[in-house]
Formats: sequence, C-alpha cells, structure tokens
Amino acid sequence: MTESMFAQEDAAPRRRRRNKTAIIVLSGTGALLLIAVVVAAVYLSSLSGAYQESVNVIPEAETFPEEQDRPERPTTTDDDGEEVEDEQLNILLIGSDSGGGSGETENVPWLPNSGRADTIMWMHIPHDRDSIQVMSVVRDTWVPIPGHGEAKINASMSFGGSATTVQTLENLVDVRIDHVAAVDMVGFQNLVGAMGGVTVDSPVSFTSRDGHFFHGGPQELNSNQAMSFVRERKAFDDGDFQRVANQQALVRGVLDEVLTASTLTNPVTIHNMVSDFSPYMAVDSQLGEADYVADLGWSMREVRGSDIDMFTINNLGLGTAGSESIVVPDYDAFSEAGDAMREGTFDEYAAQH
Repeated sequence: MTESMFAQEDAAPRRRRRNKTAIIVLSGTGALLLIAVVVAAVYLSSLSGAYQESVNVIPEAETFPEEQDRPERPTTTDDDGEEVEDEQLNILLIGSDSGGGSGETENVPWLPNSGRADTIMWMHIPHDRDSIQVMSVVRDTWVPIPGHGEAKINASMSFGGSATTVQTLENLVDVRIDHVAAVDMVGFQNLVGAMGGVTVDSPVSFTSRDGHFFHGGPQELNSNQAMSFVRERKAFDDGDFQRVANQQALVRGVLDEVLTASTLTNPVTIHNMVSDFSPYMAVDSQLGEADYVADLGWSMREVRGSDIDMFTINNLGLGTAGSESIVVPDYDAFSEAGDAMREGTFDEYAAQH
C-alpha cells in the first residue's frame, strides 16, 4: 500500500457545493467506530460546506474490493410480490489508534495516527430506518484475510486498507458493505470534548494504567477520561473482551447524548461537534457528500437511543496460532448473522445476542 492509494489532506477529492440550510446526520462512530454512529441535526447554512471541506474522502475504487469479489445485494419482496433490492444499509465502522495498542509504526496515510483496526463494528440499518444494530468483532479474531493467509482481523487494514478489511468481513458474513467510516482516536476525543463530556454506564469497576478509576455504573466522563476508559485492556483478565464492552458502553453514551432534543436543536453544539470531529474521519465518497448524509439522517429522524442494539458476535474463546494469542472465530455465528441480514430479521438476531 502506498500513500497515493488514499486521499490525504491536500490530495483528497472534495466537492464544494453551495451552502444551504440543512439537517446533517453523521452516521458513524468516533475512534471506536466510529464508533460509532454520530447523529447531528444542524440548522446552520455553513455546516454543509464545513463538513465537506474537512472530512477525508477515500476514493471509491480504493474503498471496496473488485466487484466480482463481492456478495450480491440482499433482496426483498415488495407489496406486489416482486423481488426487489433491499434498501438496508450496512456500514463498516473502523476505529484506529496508535495509542490504543495498534502499533506506532503501522500508520495508514489517509487517517492520522492510525494503524491496525483497533475497533471493528458492523452497523446495520434496516430498510425501514426505524432502528440500528451494531455488531462488534473482537480485533484479535483469527480469520482468512484475502491475499495474506490467516491473521488477526485487525491486521486487515494495515495489509490492504479499507478494501481488504471490507472484503475480509464480506467473505465472513456474505452480505455487502455499503459504506465505510473510519476515525482515529483524536477525532473521538474531540467529539466528546465538543459535547461537554458524556455519561457512560461502565460494566465493571477498574483503574486504568494512566491512573483513572472508573466505578461500575453511570458516571460523567470528560474527553481524557473517555479515552482512558476505552483504551484500557490490561486491567482485565479477559483483555479485549471487556475492552469491547467498554467501547460499546461509550458509544451508547455518546448516542444517548446526541439523540436528544437539547443537542439536536443546539446549533453551536452541533457545529462544534462536526467541526472538531470530521477532520479525523475518513469516509467513502458517498458519505463524503453532505446532501447524501443529510438525506440519510432525515430518513432516520425517529431513531433514538432505545432503538439501538449493540452486541459482540460470538466466538469460540481464546487460542493460539503459532506464537500468537488469538480469538478463535465462530464461523457459524458469522453465517447466522448474514442470514438474518438477508432475511430482514437482523433486529431480532441482535436483540437475542
């Protein structure tokens, strides 16, 4: 992979469109995802341009695998009994952070401070846009990576960028990924700061290696505490398993805060969130268009925190591959998740897991 493969600050393709009043919804997560899904209603005429000017856009040809290597899009039956393309959306959320254990030398040119995929989440938006399901994949899961044999799934991004990570997951789930959103940890830290902090319901009590104590249960975290909360793994006997649970807890805290009337109707807060977050975010070309993101956000305007299910796909526990400690994949679980997406029942699947 060369630096020319991905858009950098000066080279990234960005489209300048006329400023206009818009409702912008960023569906993604911060450094965790993106973390995740960030939803913002904006009533400022300048915000559309601010988003498009600052977000990093990955060229379409370099975001996804070759067409012949990809699954068919799911289909459904319309009211007339005709088979039509299902309008569900599947978004790959990648969080990467050299300070979170990825390796400082494994930098990805199009995303500052990034290396391996520290966090991998599959976000599913059903065709009726009334809910969101977010499925985490533990980063040490040992799976086949196209062109590179078997390795930990988090290495897929450093091996071949977004396209290789997409193909790795599509091969496992057999469902097409429609969008990619990747964020480094600095961007997510800025997001939490722009929000003025976030309330997180910690699954367990622990002290992080940098000295922050987190008690089990809800607590208010500032941006530095939030990063310490999601980076920690050595404090836990099960390492990354608890870390993934903490990542999900922070994502839910962010979503619960963003998806409120007090946030969505506050132009200053929304402007700060978008301005501080988008420069550290890299997306596919379609998600780089403010109009498209606004339309997607409007279609999901009824979604609230209670409509979001987050879970970690099942695995077969810890194991080894040569000298490496790994997480053993449950291929049946990947297949079952894919079946549920194609059948339009992934909301039920997520609720059960």
